[in-house]
Amino acid sequence: MKREKPSVSTKLSRFTSKVVSLAKKAVGGESEPPVQKGEGGYADWVIVGLHGLREYLGQSYRRLLDVLHEMPGIVAKFDLSVDEMPDFTTVCTRKQDLEMRIWRVLLRLSADLQETGEVKAIDATGLDRVSASQHYANRTNYTFRSVKTTALIDCETSMILDIHCSMTQPHDTQIGWQVMKQNLHRVETLTVDKGYDWDEFRRYLRKEGVRPVIKHRGFSSLDAAHNARIDDEIYHRRSVVESVFASLRRRFDDTIRARTWFGQFREIVLKAAVKNIEAAIRL
Repeated sequence: MKREKPSVSTKLSRFTSKVVSLAKKAVGGESEPPVQKGEGGYADWVIVGLHGLREYLGQSYRRLLDVLHEMPGIVAKFDLSVDEMPDFTTVCTRKQDLEMRIWRVLLRLSADLQETGEVKAIDATGLDRVSASQHYANRTNYTFRSVKTTALIDCETSMILDIHCSMTQPHDTQIGWQVMKQNLHRVETLTVDKGYDWDEFRRYLRKEGVRPVIKHRGFSSLDAAHNARIDDEIYHRRSVVESVFASLRRRFDDTIRARTWFGQFREIVLKAAVKNIEAAIRL
């Protein structure tokens, strides 16, 4: 008798299963059917999951749906048949209708796929955007060539815990304050560079039970004395953030392709969530 080989789950299959599961939790519709037959609409979790899959495969909207028509096994993870897949225009349009909150919840859920360590780090970079139409730029005073992107990273696993995006150039201390207010329960020790040197920020962190590892800019001998007492091993772990930004650029390119600022914010957060899921399914 010929022995059947055990089925091997591919990375694509594992990723799809995971992104569908997280998408259902992110929208709060785990029991919601994929298609509302009477209304002809697709559940929010289907749209979120398809966008995660699109980023993972690096395909355009139209190309993604073409590819999925040849992958009935992957489509089945959405509880759909190939013939029931939405049109690519539906997938594109519905993304803008979903609240930013959903994409942020997806990111937080993806970060929980691994057990994080004690030390977290914050840093910022600029992600280039494609040029908006001249009409849109004039109407919205949209002149920035990059999106200032600040990330909170776990130094043990390199998981992205949170993302802050801005079309202006706020000071790092203000962004750090805002990011930490939303993530105090995740952080025991925070290491950041001198750009976040602000005594009020340090006091706020200590008050909330977070150990700040932030070097002073060195304007006085007292600043130098403070810096000498800092644990260099912990302080230099902030370089993990730079590695994460570099890997995001290698994986997804350096250009944000959405035309609107809110679309670009969604795109960046989704890329971060996809990166987290990829890291988790490799374990």
